[in-house]
Amino acid sequence: MKSRKERVVEASMKGGAIVALTLLVGGSGAMGLGAQNSAIVVQPERQVGTVQSKFYCNIKALTPEERARHKQLSEKLMAARKDIVETEKGYELQYSPSDVSLAELAEWVVAESRCCPFFDFHIDLEREGKLACLRLTGEEGIKAFIRAEFKIEK
Repeated sequence: MKSRKERVVEASMKGGAIVALTLLVGGSGAMGLGAQNSAIVVQPERQVGTVQSKFYCNIKALTPEERARHKQLSEKLMAARKDIVETEKGYELQYSPSDVSLAELAEWVVAESRCCPFFDFHIDLEREGKLACLRLTGEEGIKAFIRAEFKIEK
């Protein structure tokens, strides 16, 4: 049985109209949103050699118990978002502190930083304690990754 990577490489070698490169991200990925099922579509005429993403998650960074807790927190953070603000270097996810505590944001950041060290994390409490913000930033290209993983529509 061929692995996903072998099937993707084989499909790209056949030179069809579109080459799908599967992100090899496992486990919880960014916020546990199924990064392992994400795909980047590349037009062959624009493809120059092998494309490799610098944004990948270390699936072995968390124990099964830690991963389960991280997934639970990720789902809570996704559901509780009040607003999403695009910034120059990434995105800011905004929450009501009555829905998501600073402790929960910090716990999520600690776990996420272990499996996805390419993120820069910023937690802010604004508007006299009425707005909790989680900013995700990073190197060039991070915004597209964040949009895909956090289901942010442009």
